[in-house]
Amino acid sequence: MRVLVTRPQPDAAATAARLVAAGHAALVDPMLAVEAISEARLPEGRFDALALTSVNGARALAARAEWAGLRHLPLYTVGWRTAQAAPEGPVPHIAGGDGAALIALLREQLPRGARLLHVCGAERAVDLGAALEGDGIMVELFTLYRAVPAPALSDATISAAREGWIDAAFHFSPRTAATLATRAAEAGVAEAFGRVTHLCFSPKVAAPLAAAGWPVRIAAAPNENALFALLSA
Repeated sequence: MRVLVTRPQPDAAATAARLVAAGHAALVDPMLAVEAISEARLPEGRFDALALTSVNGARALAARAEWAGLRHLPLYTVGWRTAQAAPEGPVPHIAGGDGAALIALLREQLPRGARLLHVCGAERAVDLGAALEGDGIMVELFTLYRAVPAPALSDATISAAREGWIDAAFHFSPRTAATLATRAAEAGVAEAFGRVTHLCFSPKVAAPLAAAGWPVRIAAAPNENALFALLSA
């Protein structure tokens, strides 16, 4: 299979290498670029726990001096990949891979009155504060990065789409999927992408692609292994 990978770097290169090792061909064109927010300031006060909801948040926290003062806190992560990317510290409590699973875990383990620090990006897929407010858990945000949409498709992607080279595309987030749909329309290749099979982490990720009229398939679980399984299904 010839697969387009649209996730941000450095993960895009790792996924592409895995595709090639499995006998597929890969074309990388990240639809988002991750930028650190150097001016971010840690909210004041004491915290009872720390939550990570993305690999990018875990990497950003590892690069911050504030981690030294936070590493003693109980750590909760949305899934295994985020836990693996977290800076060295306490053994994390790992949820089932999505926001709903993390919210359920936090409700189960944190008492009313707890104060949770959510390390996140400027665009958040899950609002922990709204979800946990009724449980008496206060959530403070430490916003460490932003994801900037690609201004256009690469020339290589446009040519590959026009030539029918792309068999499938991997989609890991709603924003990368929506950005691809927008940039493809701007480049005049939306119809060509309608002949590509779009393999998606979840229904939410698939939504902007389905809205464009493109064929989508949804992984059995929100992880890369499940996307790879779709290639041979």
